[in-house]
Amino acid sequence: MNMPQAYLFTIAMVTMVAADFYNPKYDEFDIQPLLENDRILMGYTKCFLDQGPCTPEAKDFKKAIPEALETSCGKCTPKQKELIKTVIRAMMESHPDSWTELVDKYDKDKKYRDNFNKFIESPDK
Repeated sequence: MNMPQAYLFTIAMVTMVAADFYNPKYDEFDIQPLLENDRILMGYTKCFLDQGPCTPEAKDFKKAIPEALETSCGKCTPKQKELIKTVIRAMMESHPDSWTELVDKYDKDKKYRDNFNKFIESPDK
C-alpha cells in the first residue's frame, strides 16, 4: 500500500470507529439544569412526546431515542450512558406518568423494555 492509500485507509478506519458512537460533544452536556429545574426537564419531555418545542440539543437527543432504546444505548459513549441513566432515573422518580408516556411512544410493542430496564438499573461505570 502506498502512502496516499495508507492515509485514506487510516481516515476511513477512524471515521468508521467514530460513527459507532453518538457525537462526543454531548459527553460534557450539563444535566444539572435538568435535574434541578423541573420546567426544563418537562420541556425536554414535551419535545420528545411531540407536545412542545425542542431546543437544538433536544432535537438531537430525540433523533437518537429509537436507536438508543433498541440497543440499550449501544452507540453511547460511557459518559453518555452515565448521563442518560441519571436523567432517566430522575424522570422515573419525579414524573413516572411522563416516563410511561415516553416508553409507550418509543416502544409500543414492548420489544425493548426488559433490556432497556436492565441497562437503566445497571451500575454506572
